[in-house]
Amino acid sequence: MNKVKVAFVCVHNSCRSQMAEALGKMLASDVFESYSAGTEKRPYINQDAVRIIKQLYHFNMEEAQFSKLISDIPTPDIVITMGCNVNCPYVPCNYREDWGIEDPSGKSDEEFLKTARTIENMVLDLKERIANNEITV
Repeated sequence: MNKVKVAFVCVHNSCRSQMAEALGKMLASDVFESYSAGTEKRPYINQDAVRIIKQLYHFNMEEAQFSKLISDIPTPDIVITMGCNVNCPYVPCNYREDWGIEDPSGKSDEEFLKTARTIENMVLDLKERIANNEITV
């Protein structure tokens, strides 16, 4: 049986969604496949996000990840919007939820650390809900 495909989506695909993709790959790959994408691309992943994920989890996002458009990823079963505030992109899926996470871009390391830990907890919660069939796709 194929694993559930989860897309973490925001507008720029450079910070929160990239962190979620990395943490999904690290913490939940036994339950779901993680992708991230946006409606716009950036030339590179937010360097503060890269540094914080490296520092906390010893994972280099730049080795396997890059900014992608929604059309660049497989059709997801589950879409998680990160908290776009204004125009969260629409992506067809079987289940969707918004995590409402503030963008730490341009803020302190403390904010990036808080964001990373929040995403970690939410990824683990999502993994558990999928594994327990609380979310069906």
